[in-house]
Amino acid sequence: MMREIKPTAPPTLSALLQGFFAEYMMQQKALSPCTVAAYRDTFMLFLNFASVRCVQSPATMKMTDITPELILAFLDHLEQERHNTIRSHNARLAALRSFLKFAAHRDVTSLHVIEKALGIPMKRFERPTLGYLSRDEMLAVIGAPGSGWTSQRDHLLLGLLYNTGARVSEIIGVRVSDVVLDKSSFVHLHGPPVSG
Repeated sequence: MMREIKPTAPPTLSALLQGFFAEYMMQQKALSPCTVAAYRDTFMLFLNFASVRCVQSPATMKMTDITPELILAFLDHLEQERHNTIRSHNARLAALRSFLKFAAHRDVTSLHVIEKALGIPMKRFERPTLGYLSRDEMLAVIGAPGSGWTSQRDHLLLGLLYNTGARVSEIIGVRVSDVVLDKSSFVHLHGPPVSG
């Protein structure tokens, strides 16, 4: 005689969120407290927005309520009402996507909605062009060293950075044995280790 297998109910949105923060972010990923706080803020904003828009409390919401339309309306709200930048828009969307990917493994019944929501693209934005200092401006920054030891050290470090084009990490890594004071003086610079 075969036993009837009763289907289990899908996890609630609150259970998924709790698992996302407690298990996934803090234990499995061991993300920094700042990252966890940023994701928490995203979900506080999102759930407040969703509860007003869907006219129900976050405790009664289901994964199927998190539609692409709701997410897009939330992102528009952030830009229009809260005057968030496109970078903030993308950061909030990244947090929601991370949660949706987590939820897809826990709630198979909502995969159709999750898949559609994951299709929301990040917004493109213009990256500001980085400027640079002219030679005269740089010489003004470097200036003449003072008589103190730290002033002379800082002058030497700034001059070394400017004249070699080295990264700060390369200058920090310079050891006494890397400096050669000869007829033609030079410094051995070592780049970051190559991960393989």
